[in-house]
Amino acid sequence: MNIFDFIFNSAAALLLLAAVVGIAVYQHVVKSGLTARWHSLPLYYAWFAALWCFGPAFTLFFFASALDLLHLYTANTSFLLPATLFLSIAGLWHGLRQLKPSLRARQSVEGAVRFSLVAAAGVSILTTIGIVMAIVFEAIQFFEIVSLWEFLTGTHWAPDDATEGNTSGMFGSIPIFAGTFMITIIAMLVAVPVGVLSAVYMSEYASERVRNTAKPALEILAGIPTVVYGFFAAITVSPLVVKFADSVGLHADFTNALTPGIVMGIMIIPFISSLSDDVIRAVPRSLRDASLALGTTPAETIIQIVLPAALPGIMAACLLGISRALGETMIVVMAAGLRPNLTWNPLEGMTTVTVRIVDALTGDQAFDSPETLSAFGLGMVLLVITLMLNILSIYVTRRFRSQYE
Repeated sequence: MNIFDFIFNSAAALLLLAAVVGIAVYQHVVKSGLTARWHSLPLYYAWFAALWCFGPAFTLFFFASALDLLHLYTANTSFLLPATLFLSIAGLWHGLRQLKPSLRARQSVEGAVRFSLVAAAGVSILTTIGIVMAIVFEAIQFFEIVSLWEFLTGTHWAPDDATEGNTSGMFGSIPIFAGTFMITIIAMLVAVPVGVLSAVYMSEYASERVRNTAKPALEILAGIPTVVYGFFAAITVSPLVVKFADSVGLHADFTNALTPGIVMGIMIIPFISSLSDDVIRAVPRSLRDASLALGTTPAETIIQIVLPAALPGIMAACLLGISRALGETMIVVMAAGLRPNLTWNPLEGMTTVTVRIVDALTGDQAFDSPETLSAFGLGMVLLVITLMLNILSIYVTRRFRSQYE
């Protein structure tokens, strides 16, 4: 049996055992007839015994799996099984011995819960730091080969033409970021008006029956795989864009920036609509009633009272949409192509940062080659841009929120 399968199965068995012990302790405390004299509720004593039964053994599992992943220690099931049983029995014995009316079980259980929450937050923070450091270290290697200034200001991207001793002028990232921002802006021009207006309708005008039907139907769009959106963009939307451009005397490539922007905007609509709807409905009813009592119309109340009060949440929803658009890959690959093209014309083919990252990391070149390392340079710049957008969003959100608190 694989060591991780053993750890998972043993942890599940221990969790079941802890639940049985907790139920037994709960029934014992309740049937004792002295619950009024106990410091905490019977449920806390049940949790206290269950945590002592499960906690030590789970700690052993955690460290054993961590050391095995780091190749510092090869975990052996013949050692883990008796050690687990011993820790579980010893923990259960220790926990049951401490059960008495004066035991502050509630504080102990809540302390364990607080520790678990802090640990979960710490894991997420450490994961973020690990991701950032992994990108930064590889990006530093890339910028030792290619000048950072040339990378940020160059207008020519041709990594295939770069050689080991000559990378000058081959890694200009402006065309790639121009395509990223062009497609993202088009997507937001589609998603924000439709998403916000649909949220206003569902929260202010639609009946409860219509809202309960329309909102789930709208959120189905969020569950469609992006590759399906890519097929829809390449097969349906792109020919329509080309025909429409021809009808007005313009030329459009079949792989153009407008098509993925439109389809990506459709994909983002559920994110903005659902979050905006929840934020708008959270605006206190007293603000609406006060505005209507002063003689304003419902439309004026929405524009002048409800939307400004919900603006921080709406901006947060838009930021989520922008992040979703910046990270999208499949739609751009299938509808916009791979050509780095610096242009203001959305009817021409363009590419994005994520597409170039995938293209750089899936080739047959060496991992330490400039072309492969360029993916980490692009990722680091994209990470900085996303961080700046988050900081700007937090600043604007706090500024507007302070006006309505």
